[in-house]
Amino acid sequence: MRVVLADDEALVREGLRLMLDAQPDISVVAEAGTGQEALDTARSLRPDVVIMDVRMPGMDGITAIRHLLATSSWPVKVIVVTTFDLDQYVFDALRLGASGFLLKTAPPRLLPIAVREVHAGETMLSSELTQRLIQRFASAPLPPAPNTVPDALSVLTPRELDVLRVVARGMSNSEIANELFVSEATVKTHVVRILAKLELRDRTQAAIAAYEHGLITASRS
Repeated sequence: MRVVLADDEALVREGLRLMLDAQPDISVVAEAGTGQEALDTARSLRPDVVIMDVRMPGMDGITAIRHLLATSSWPVKVIVVTTFDLDQYVFDALRLGASGFLLKTAPPRLLPIAVREVHAGETMLSSELTQRLIQRFASAPLPPAPNTVPDALSVLTPRELDVLRVVARGMSNSEIANELFVSEATVKTHVVRILAKLELRDRTQAAIAAYEHGLITASRS
């Protein structure tokens, strides 16, 4: 797996590189210190994964993600690295199609795991963090009347709506299978169909859609 690192702090990039280059199946092919450099480098080298900081001089990471994922001609994945006080930026990145994020305080062992997970088409977010981000920043309209389905989700079957509800809770495929008493293969099929019907990139965007369209309502504290 070929990775581009984008962070404006050289020491951070060096630390990330050391962690990743120690893995036999991961290679850091380039580094960037600004969003524009990250965008240009990614377009030139076409890496499998870009690890993107949020706040960088010039073009920030969010803008770089927007341009990269909107125009890429290859299946590049993006992992956002950030501090927790930048939740809004992370949420924006996820809505744009980033496949996950890690806090800069996360254990080092999680970084190569994240690269492998997103490269395989999964999303690297903990269920707790997924729910915190969605509940804090997703617009939460009034819930639909009982037994009604939001218009934007009406293309989904009742079973797909059931799956979407538990996806929005941050559950893994195995957890969803146990929750709904179906096989993991069935869950995967439903998730693929949900993403295709709603024209979404991944399950994180699906979870956000569930909140935005009132299928799930964010709790208020």
